[in-house]
Amino acid sequence: MKNKQDTMTAEAKENNPMQKKRIIILGISCFYHDAAAAIVVNGKLIAAAEEERFSRKKHDASFPKQAISFCLKQCNISINEIDYIAFYDKPLLKFERLLSSHLFAFPKSFGQFARAIPSWMNKKIRIPKIIKKELKYKGKIFFIDHHLSHAASSFLASPFKKAVLLTLDGVGEWATTSAGVGEENKITLQKEIHFPHSLGLLYSTATAHLGFSVNNSEYKVMGLAPYGKPVYLDKFRKLITVKEDGSYKLNMEYFSFHYALHMPSEKYIEEFGPIRKPNDPVTEHHQNLASSLQALYEEVLFTILNALYKETKITNLCMAGGCALNSVGNGKITNHTPFKKVFIQPAASDAGGSIGAALYTYNCILEKKRTFIQEDAYLGPSFLTAEIKLFLDDNNIIYKIFKNEKDLADTTAKLIAKNNVIGLFQGRMEMGPRALGNRSILSNPTNPKMQEILNEKVKHREKFRPFAPVITAEDVHKYFDIDKDEEPFMLFVYPIKKEKRKLLPTVTHVDGSGRLQTITKKQNVRYYSIIKSFEKITKVPVLVNTSFNIRGEPIVCTPQDAYRCMMGTGIDYLVIDKFIIARKDNPKDMWDSESLATD
Repeated sequence: MKNKQDTMTAEAKENNPMQKKRIIILGISCFYHDAAAAIVVNGKLIAAAEEERFSRKKHDASFPKQAISFCLKQCNISINEIDYIAFYDKPLLKFERLLSSHLFAFPKSFGQFARAIPSWMNKKIRIPKIIKKELKYKGKIFFIDHHLSHAASSFLASPFKKAVLLTLDGVGEWATTSAGVGEENKITLQKEIHFPHSLGLLYSTATAHLGFSVNNSEYKVMGLAPYGKPVYLDKFRKLITVKEDGSYKLNMEYFSFHYALHMPSEKYIEEFGPIRKPNDPVTEHHQNLASSLQALYEEVLFTILNALYKETKITNLCMAGGCALNSVGNGKITNHTPFKKVFIQPAASDAGGSIGAALYTYNCILEKKRTFIQEDAYLGPSFLTAEIKLFLDDNNIIYKIFKNEKDLADTTAKLIAKNNVIGLFQGRMEMGPRALGNRSILSNPTNPKMQEILNEKVKHREKFRPFAPVITAEDVHKYFDIDKDEEPFMLFVYPIKKEKRKLLPTVTHVDGSGRLQTITKKQNVRYYSIIKSFEKITKVPVLVNTSFNIRGEPIVCTPQDAYRCMMGTGIDYLVIDKFIIARKDNPKDMWDSESLATD
């Protein structure tokens, strides 16, 4: 007869997805932008990370060998223990689209076609061989439709048993917009709009015209929009015809992305003026263009969503794809459509396709019941206290160690209240583009000079760029006009209450809004405790939270990345695990080299 301790151990093993009879699926996305890997064990997402965090190349598109290695290590398995690999799109269908679109536009498309073919021949249609060669993998590989991967990444990770699904991005294989319904562990995409008609590519064309980089800086245009007025909205409406059922077509006279490397056509430039060069000033004209674009995007989005609700009468919505990161539009969905609850995959771009492909394989192809709800994005690497201490000691870095968690939170809050900028490095790195308290830069939202300090001395980026607030969940309704109690992924922009805007100048955008994150003690105890300690000092339960990186670099992954970032910027202190490091205590000549010890 088993004793109580043995019984408890058996129960613990039964409830641990790593101890059951396991089905292990590795999801992979790569070769376009935001390459990533994810591992799902018995239907639960265990680990996921973008390749850029390891390679230190922003939006790295290469085969995610380092991200895969991390995922395997996190699960303590070898590639031989993987049951299935799921790839996030169908390369042959995508190649068919490339051939068809270039043949249709020939001879204007010849130059772009000639540049694209080598990468296709060398890697993009050789995915099975590359996977088997790079990983020495001999098992089965599933190729999941690109928009199906997106839809699965949101719905199968959501709390909904039934929901409307909408994927919006530049382009997958052929689809640029897909809509359908998810119910239990079944996903049906019933409607598609095909390339070259793409709301995502329309937004990217305007991004390129405004002098920002495509597939990287669309969020800058979104941030610029509130500074302008939508005076060109009628002109922007010429670019697209939208029907009541949510279908749309672009007026291709204004676009050249289907046959050339540049995106705006000559007619677009005639209509909206010359392309802004990246280092040129941002004028009122550019602000108004951004505002008009954002207004058009929201107009089309709400038309699509209202049509989907009219057809389905379902009040839950799941979104994914690059456009689902448009937090300004997201924050208006429940006010402009009948949808009552919205879940968006926090890694909504192509990186999240790795998650969706793996979940789709488990729940839909293998027909296993759903058991997973994504409640946080802390899916990346973490580092032991001993590892971090060894790094600090090997590099003669001066630090203070805190054995008491409350003392560390209180000290950090006091530093922030005194207008110091803090790099917070703890626990597992976030998956997706938003830092959510484990790889974050924190500062004082009540200081009217803090936005300028962060943009110029820390982030090294444009002055108009806004910063996001994080607030304890129990206080959110006191400070924001929001129709729900929690927003953990920083994917929605909401109005800040008028009486609180002067109190929070750093996180109040020019239109009175803020891209909100809420936090609870259960979600992230140290992050929450720092905010509560700051509240005791200032009576304000809000901090500035921005990603722990500088312009042009990925979010930090390792202690070495974090220390380098602090020492090369205006970050005053690094709070890393149980240690606090002051930049002023560590002379630059002690780190200014490529030889920081990492072992």
